[in-house]
Amino acid sequence: MIPVFGLIIGLIVGIFLPVEIPTEYSIYVAVAILAALDSVMGGGVAAMQKRFDIGLFISGFLGNIFLAVLLAFIGEKMGIQLYMAAIFAFGTRLFANFATIRRLLVKKYSRNKNIKEEGR
Repeated sequence: MIPVFGLIIGLIVGIFLPVEIPTEYSIYVAVAILAALDSVMGGGVAAMQKRFDIGLFISGFLGNIFLAVLLAFIGEKMGIQLYMAAIFAFGTRLFANFATIRRLLVKKYSRNKNIKEEGR
């Protein structure tokens, strides 16, 4: 639940505190946010599967952001859109984690519904 609370707090802060990001940094911020969301969704999956480890979460969170921004920076220096690799990788994992969360929730609530119906 810690990753979910962090996401909610971050969204609230982002909505109510007006922060403008210069356009030259927009790619870096975009890939960093995507990497962070991937880590939060992965943390959510791990928590639902009862295997969440805060050290692993924090190292993955910071490592993913660093790697994504580094790819964007190197790509910009080389004159190629290398940040697209980060977008593809983290975007794919984000949707895979969402699908896993969805399956786990459907299983959990359909199992609870079946148990309640059998008890009647």
